[in-house]
Amino acid sequence: MTATTLSKPSVRRTTTGRRSCSARVASVMARPSPPLWLGIITAAVLILAETTLVEQLERVGPGMIFGAVYLLGVLVISYGWGLGLAVTTTVLSAAVYLEVHLAADHGLLPANPQNLIAVAVFVPTALLANVLGAQARSRAAEARRAAMQVNELAHRQSALRRVATLVARGVSADQIFTAVADEVANALGVGNATLLRYLGIGAAEIVAAHDEGPNSMPVGARLTLEGDNVAALVQRTGTAARMDSHAHATGSAAALIRQLGFVSGVGAPIVVDGRLWGTAIVGFARPEPPPPDTEERLNEFAELVATAIANAESRGELMASRARIVTAGDEARRRIERDLHDGAQQRLVTLALRVRSLQASLPSDSDLGGQLADVGDGLAEACEELRQVSHGIHPAVLSQGGLQPALSALRRRAAMPVRLSVDVERRLPESVEVAAYYVVAEALTNAAKHARASEVTVDVSADNRLLRLSVTDDGVGGAGAGGGSGLIGLKDRVEALGGRIDITSRDHQGTTLSIEIPCAAT
Repeated sequence: MTATTLSKPSVRRTTTGRRSCSARVASVMARPSPPLWLGIITAAVLILAETTLVEQLERVGPGMIFGAVYLLGVLVISYGWGLGLAVTTTVLSAAVYLEVHLAADHGLLPANPQNLIAVAVFVPTALLANVLGAQARSRAAEARRAAMQVNELAHRQSALRRVATLVARGVSADQIFTAVADEVANALGVGNATLLRYLGIGAAEIVAAHDEGPNSMPVGARLTLEGDNVAALVQRTGTAARMDSHAHATGSAAALIRQLGFVSGVGAPIVVDGRLWGTAIVGFARPEPPPPDTEERLNEFAELVATAIANAESRGELMASRARIVTAGDEARRRIERDLHDGAQQRLVTLALRVRSLQASLPSDSDLGGQLADVGDGLAEACEELRQVSHGIHPAVLSQGGLQPALSALRRRAAMPVRLSVDVERRLPESVEVAAYYVVAEALTNAAKHARASEVTVDVSADNRLLRLSVTDDGVGGAGAGGGSGLIGLKDRVEALGGRIDITSRDHQGTTLSIEIPCAAT
């Protein structure tokens, strides 16, 4: 058991070492060939060195047995410069070997037939080595190209996955635009990537840009797309487009492109819900045309941008719809409260006054007078109950005086002591004030009815950006926005205004509601 356990790691290390060695050899063999002139010089030097070495070796043995020395040079040339120069080196090596070491004094052919056999063995062996070396080099080059393609694909998919993750997380469109520009430039290996939003025929706005040079695309700038440029081509055709040269292109956009140092460019359309929203463009500073697959690769990112824009627009429309519903509900509440106050409540007050007047006209000991007194008392109680109902539907004091007096009124009516702090120096949008009021009202009701709290603390503050509200009680805790709780409606109201509500409520540790609402909400 012990021997087996110890032997396995050594086998794995040997295999890994062999693979690593093979990979290094393949990598070296797949490298581009050095210049041909350097190969010719190298071949000449090798043949000269091999000839000198064989001359020295002939002092200890016959020259015919040292022909293999010339194979070393042939293999080096085959390894470094390929089959063509290797065959030439083989022929030259055989000629030098034959002439210098094996030839007779009176001619080119060797006097000894055994020497001729040595040449006949050397040439085919060298040629076979050349062919095998060329095949190995070709396969290594193919393996290297395949590995580069796999790495490039993995790199591109990683970039796409990072952008897709941002889209799935629902981050803002501006963050998506910036991330896409950076990832496109990184994935395509370019120094410039720009996202444009079309503003109509012949106009566009730069919404994001990635630039690595000294000059950069001005984000937020508006461009006119007259003349020749990639953005105009994409807008006209609705498909991917390219320009291999802007040297003679006309128009202000083309002039800006030349000023920034870009020679060529490729653009892909961003189509959102069937309409052409904008385009993603990459610029190339090198004189060579962009790779032929640039449009396909750019389209993949453009589709993700389109998805992000569609999601953002859908979210915006949903938020606007929810805000309109909340506003419409508040308007209806205010209208009902006004109708009750100006209609039914005033009629009850008038009837109560008439009853009191009739009662006063009767003798004090009259039975009818006592009945009218009861009716008057009932009308007064009904009027007060109606006032409380109308106040619950929509507090008039909130519309008239703002948060400070409205929350103070809630504190006075609360069933437990309330410590109130309001740091709001200006009137906020009505929908924000109404939301804050109902949050406090619901929290006070829950603290009295469910939490059995002995004290509640309310803190309200606002700046130019956010209203912050915190309501804390010392009750039994365990509250949550579920199970029919009134907090569900509050959560919907706050989120409809673009805010958020956090509930912290542990058993026997009280409950805290923390709310933030943008002050620009309407």
